[in-house]
Parts: sequence; structure tokens; C-alpha cells
Amino acid sequence: MIETADHDGIAVLTLNHGPVNALDLELLTAVPDTLAAVADARAVVLTGSGRSFSAGVDLKRIVDGGPPYVEKFLPALSLAMLGLFGHPKPVVAAVNGHALAGGCVLAAACDIRLMSHGTIGLAELAAGVPFPTVPLEIMRHAVGPVLDAMVLGAGRLSPHQAASIGLVHEIVEPDALFTAALRRADGLCAAPPDVYAFSKHQLHRPAREHIAAARPSEDPQVLELWSAGRTARILRDYLASLRGD
Repeated sequence: MIETADHDGIAVLTLNHGPVNALDLELLTAVPDTLAAVADARAVVLTGSGRSFSAGVDLKRIVDGGPPYVEKFLPALSLAMLGLFGHPKPVVAAVNGHALAGGCVLAAACDIRLMSHGTIGLAELAAGVPFPTVPLEIMRHAVGPVLDAMVLGAGRLSPHQAASIGLVHEIVEPDALFTAALRRADGLCAAPPDVYAFSKHQLHRPAREHIAAARPSEDPQVLELWSAGRTARILRDYLASLRGD
């Protein structure tokens, strides 16, 4: 589900979960567990197998599982994103293909994002579901004032468009992506680990404060909207449109 490899003390985590690395309960639960298992690594590189970094939430599982699944899924989504966002070591995303919706947030939770090809963006509103607090604040930290347009427009960006708004830090040819990500991760390790972790903590403080303030009131509404019968119907129609039915 998440393959791990060591490259000179840098932990390489590769999402290997179906053809597009869709985010479901099992994969999201594995994220914090895997990060804990590589806690001693100097840095982390996160990438995907196949043609996608991650195509986002497995919406079919949301529809099929209904409210009982959603009640487990949403907390797991937040915990996975927070675990990656708050990891004290350097974290580099090697975005090897499409990174959409939750996949985009997964990349945004990393300190540095390199991308080779595909599209990246937020499609939640197009699918008829709102943002939980944690993913929204991680995206706000990553892209700042352009977040409104990304969320409300629900569009896809090319690597060059993503780089122009700071969502992607470097565009790399596909065959050079892995090497470039390792080089970036190694470069971030030049700072003492405790200094890097504290600096990251300082930079993330506004996001963490917004999360702490908003979750008690917003996340119950998010759960209600994701669990609604209307949402299930919208998601079925959305999935049918993707299949061309």
C-alpha cells in the first residue's frame, strides 16, 4: 500500500494502491503509521506508483460505504494530512503524475513539491463535497491568497501553472524527478534537525491555530454534508460523468 525504501538515510515512500493511488480509509490509516516507522530517517520523499501521484479520494468507497464509512474516513483523512504536514523532518513530494483533490492536498502537506507531468488541483466542489478544516488550512498555507480561486474554481493546473502560484517549487523531467527529489531532500538536511523542526513549527503556527479554532464548529457540518443522501446522488452522477456514462 505504501512501499518504503532507504536511500542514504532518506526514506522514500511510494504510494502503491490501485491504478491511481486513490485515498481510502486503509491508505490514509497507513500514512501516519508509515511516517512513524521511518521517524529516524534524515528526510522523507513521497511519490506515487504508476501514472498518478494520487487522484484523490476514492469516491466510490464514499458512495458504497455511506455514513458509517464517512464517519471513519474523514478523521483518518485529517490525521494523515496532519501527520505529513507536521512531520519534523524535511518532506519532499515527487509528483509523478496527476495530483487531484486529496492528492493535491497530500502534495501540499510536504515542504517542497517537485512535479514532472500531469495536472494538479482541487476538485472537491465539482464532486459536490466541502473541504474538511485540516486539508483547507494546509492548502491555505501552501498557496495563500489564490486558495479561493482554486477551491471555488475546482480546476486543474498544469505544472507550469502550479509553479506560477507557488504550489509547485520545481518542474523536472520525468526521468530526473526521483534524483532531483533526493537531492532536494538531502539539501534540506543541511540544517540541524532540531533547528529545522522548530522552524517548520513556527511557519506552521497560523495553520495550526486556524485548525484548532475552526474544527469544533466546522467539521461536524462537513461530516453532515459528506453523509447526506443528496451528496451520494451527486457523487454517483459525478462518477458516471468521469466514466462517460
